[in-house]
Amino acid sequence: MNKPNLFKDRSLLIATKHKKESIMAPLLEETLGVRCFTDSNLDTDSLGTFTGEIERKDDPLTTVRNKCLMASESTNFDLIVASEGSFFPHPLFPYAYTNVEILCFMDLKNNLEIIATERSNETNFNGQAIKSVKELYAFCQNVGFPSHGLILRKSKNDIMGIVKGVNKQEELMSYYNYFMNTYGEVFIETDMRAMHNPTRLKVIKLATEVLIKKINSCCPACYTPGYDVTDSLRGLPCEICSYPTNGIKSLVYTCQKCSYTESVDYPNGKKTADAMFCDICNP
Repeated sequence: MNKPNLFKDRSLLIATKHKKESIMAPLLEETLGVRCFTDSNLDTDSLGTFTGEIERKDDPLTTVRNKCLMASESTNFDLIVASEGSFFPHPLFPYAYTNVEILCFMDLKNNLEIIATERSNETNFNGQAIKSVKELYAFCQNVGFPSHGLILRKSKNDIMGIVKGVNKQEELMSYYNYFMNTYGEVFIETDMRAMHNPTRLKVIKLATEVLIKKINSCCPACYTPGYDVTDSLRGLPCEICSYPTNGIKSLVYTCQKCSYTESVDYPNGKKTADAMFCDICNP
């Protein structure tokens, strides 16, 4: 049985209004043989915005799925990909943040859904109440302005009169003076929309590469794309006493179409765990 190519020469809609296609389309077209398109009428912001005018009501995975479903309902595309980004405080460093990008690839023709996730600690996600030009310049330097866009508003939670996509010095000073003269205060934050944030675009690129790898991973039994890890089994034995540790001993792969399952032992190439991770040797 020859490995089928389910995607070659098909049209793929990238569900975005923030120009993510600039980084995603070349990779997807080169590796999958698809033709990528966008739809300017598709309002993905209706599912939530970073700045809070529209609250994201669902978790990131549900939201990215809804982007694909919304795109399928409003267009004739049956092959769709979308992404959703989130930013969380770093678990170890309280003043740093982590960027998580989730991609969803839906093939409605073949009833397939493939999810890819990429996590990165490289992000300029930040916001600060500014009280002086000196603080303004320091913030801008810290977040990579002007290559990275900024957002200005009266205060952190104010959703009226928000100014987005500021990426010129003259423009920045004009809006800064306006807010300070009008309200006596201004809150400045990084614009996390993809077209204004090259650092986030890099993470989306990495997530797209993870997605492509998953798409190209096919079931050994039926050759359906998206053959992926569904579970992990721990218990890698200690190198000294052979006591089971918390290290991963095997990964379980499952086909979403025919349910073929396979267990792959020692996925990290190690048959034993370092004794420092053993509860017996290093209690």
